[in-house]
Amino acid sequence: MLNPTTFRELVSGQRRGLLAGATRGLLRLGESPYGWAMRLRNRRYDRGRAEVHRVGVPVISVGNLSLGGTGKTPLVEWIARYYGEQGLRVGLVSRGYGAGEDGMNDEALELQLALPGVPHQQNRDRVAAARAVVEQHDSQRIILDDGFQHRRLGRDLDIVLLDATEPFGYEHVFPRGTLREPLAGLARADVVILSRADMLDEEARKEVRRRVLQLAPDAVWCEVVHGASGLVNSAGETLSLDLLSRERVGAFCGIGNPAGFRHTLESLGCELVAWREFPDHYRYTPEDLESLTRWAAEADLVLCTRKDLVKLRDVAMGDVPVWALGIELRFLVGEEALKCKLGAVTGGC
Repeated sequence: MLNPTTFRELVSGQRRGLLAGATRGLLRLGESPYGWAMRLRNRRYDRGRAEVHRVGVPVISVGNLSLGGTGKTPLVEWIARYYGEQGLRVGLVSRGYGAGEDGMNDEALELQLALPGVPHQQNRDRVAAARAVVEQHDSQRIILDDGFQHRRLGRDLDIVLLDATEPFGYEHVFPRGTLREPLAGLARADVVILSRADMLDEEARKEVRRRVLQLAPDAVWCEVVHGASGLVNSAGETLSLDLLSRERVGAFCGIGNPAGFRHTLESLGCELVAWREFPDHYRYTPEDLESLTRWAAEADLVLCTRKDLVKLRDVAMGDVPVWALGIELRFLVGEEALKCKLGAVTGGC
């Protein structure tokens, strides 16, 4: 199985040669039926032939146009806190892909750690999940996590994140590229946010914005960066980022876009002596932990994401401590415009 980085090197064209070219050709054969199916499905909703269900309270969807991580979880946290500051009761709804025996997946565990007072329902039937949050917790606003392609649950605001490392999914629908649906679907977005915007220079960001303006001319435009806020371990202890400049670091992750995590580590000046990637939503086995413990022997400390940490529940690999990098969202462009859109849902701006 290809890891996320190898897959992206292949579909982006970075990998050259006859074998890589032939593989892309095979993937292209799979792209056509998938893209056709998504177009047909969207057309049914656009023309009112597929039923959209409302749950009696406003729904804000946070989603992607492409596969993998675009930084949705920090944005969900930011929106939940924004509404909380307005005195509104917020509920979270998601599909729960890759949930463990406890019925919760890694994003749910991470959000539970970050937003302990916010109810979160995970269910493949997201309409049922949203109704449950409203009925059981009297929630006044629903945040639908990873909801852009889930059109059965009606929403009042569609927010789409584009990752700076691959904002348009290498121009192809999966499996030939990383798009979840054809680019034309971006026209449904009310807000488009370029995440990890610091990975592009100003001219490149303007070019992405010009392209988005063609696809979604009425959407609000925002740019955000994901800055490290500190270190935390599974015991809830915290440390300053200053520690990283003095230690040899081993890092691993099981997320959709490892390049973003690695970029953040490198921006902190880490001496990265070891690196490993696992598939998105990966469930670590005892054998994996034994392997990681041997792998980490050369490092002074091990870093992962909070999404990985909540599945490990260990503070060390052998003698090497394990810490997660805390991430906070910071706006470069569009914060007030987004607040205005969120306020409009509540009858404000």
